[in-house]
Amino acid sequence: MSKNISAVKKNQISLRNKSRNKSYKSAIKTLTKKYILSLNDMVTLNKSHDYMLQLSAIYKKIDKAVSKGVLHKNNGSRKKSILAKAMKNFIS
Repeated sequence: MSKNISAVKKNQISLRNKSRNKSYKSAIKTLTKKYILSLNDMVTLNKSHDYMLQLSAIYKKIDKAVSKGVLHKNNGSRKKSILAKAMKNFIS
């Protein structure tokens, strides 16, 4: 490990950012998995409003991660498209 002050600080910042990025990615993965499982358990279409609310919450998390630079914008778009496609398949 370097004793250079700027190198030490840079290392601390990279560790901080790594944990922050990990929490964003983890939250997105968790919400996505819960959403897909809830779609699989969908019995009636009367709850479609609840699924739309869940979908918008996931979209918000993804957009936040993209704006913070945690995810690339194409990666965020791909994740959102996969979710929309899953919703469409289960509704029809």
